[in-house]
Amino acid sequence: MRHKIEMAVLVLALIVVGIMPCLVVAQGVPLEDQLKAQYTLVKMGADSGGAAVVEQGTILVIKKGGILSVPYGDTSVATKYQDGAVHSPSALMMGARGGLMGKLGKQQTTQLFQVGTKVYPSRVAVNLPKDQVILSIVACDSCNNTSPTTFYKADVVFQFAKGTLGNTSPSQVEDTIAGLLALDDSADQGDNSQQGGNDQQQGNNQGGGGKGQAQQQPPPEPQQIEKGQTPDQVKAALGPPDKIVNLGTKQIYVYKDLKVTFINGKVSDVQ
Repeated sequence: MRHKIEMAVLVLALIVVGIMPCLVVAQGVPLEDQLKAQYTLVKMGADSGGAAVVEQGTILVIKKGGILSVPYGDTSVATKYQDGAVHSPSALMMGARGGLMGKLGKQQTTQLFQVGTKVYPSRVAVNLPKDQVILSIVACDSCNNTSPTTFYKADVVFQFAKGTLGNTSPSQVEDTIAGLLALDDSADQGDNSQQGGNDQQQGNNQGGGGKGQAQQQPPPEPQQIEKGQTPDQVKAALGPPDKIVNLGTKQIYVYKDLKVTFINGKVSDVQ
């Protein structure tokens, strides 16, 4: 009898151990959802001229060469990024692909994205068993002054060391992605430069009196976001967010240049 009780306790313990990891994962926020909150995906459609952008996404700038792209209507080719290095598809694989397309009556067309090319993210996927984050990208032809538009595209596989992705924070993953595909900040710099020029011109038009007035009026205090603030306090300081990610007890307010994370209605982190 005692032996049966011990066996039953052991079986119950094994069941609990098997279930607990699932509960922990269910209570957390999946990495894929957090990455999708960081990168706004482009929405593509078609018009009389062919493929077209329906809604623009986050603009990324390619920092390293070697990403192999194909026309929008073709099947994407995967380029791997690992340990800071770009690994383009092998010649053997591309030869086999070209032969297959030839049998289908198509000609293989590829090109390498150049450093500085601007692209949109079109898909984000996370493969934890393989420790991979896959980011599909589409050329921002309007940003690159490409005419006629072609919307070349590619898949980039960010390969992490075996068994590490599950314990890697979203910010670390974003830093790895930024080593190859950085957020484009040129638009912000252009706006700041234009504003600075306008202020300078206004000061020149006003003459010495305007300069004296500017010195007498100090700039307003910057808005502050502090831990423990409510969503209403954050919106009062920063205005309404561009996007809200609602994950139950956890919410993420996504602004143009930062993310504010709330746990149970209180600010817990700002990135």
